[in-house]
Amino acid sequence: QVQLVESGGGSVQAGGSLRLSCQYFGVASSTYVMGWFRQAPGKEREGVAAIIVGGERTYYADSVKGRFTISRDNSRNTMYLEMNSLKPEDTALYVCAADNRLVTMMAPLSPRYKYWGQGIQVTVSS
Repeated sequence: QVQLVESGGGSVQAGGSLRLSCQYFGVASSTYVMGWFRQAPGKEREGVAAIIVGGERTYYADSVKGRFTISRDNSRNTMYLEMNSLKPEDTALYVCAADNRLVTMMAPLSPRYKYWGQGIQVTVSS
């Protein structure tokens, strides 16, 4: 059974940084894809970044390229999202996700993942 637990959210001023963590359990296969999504009130869930476990290939939404970095520490069973130069429009509930299906690996920023965490709030003030 896959379980995902996020931590590290909070409030920060524009231009600041935060690092989100997603500790995962039951993600044993090297063919998993994992991602970070966000959802602001009244908006659809948006893919932010994704990483192919094993190959370590990464994907980013255009809105966060150059500011956010996704990474994974297999020894700690933890995925990270390093967020720099934060903007008020980055304010959202951030959720981590995991899947091992090819259909998800083919479109890793689409919100069709099988497993989801509960989410953690990030608020950026101007």
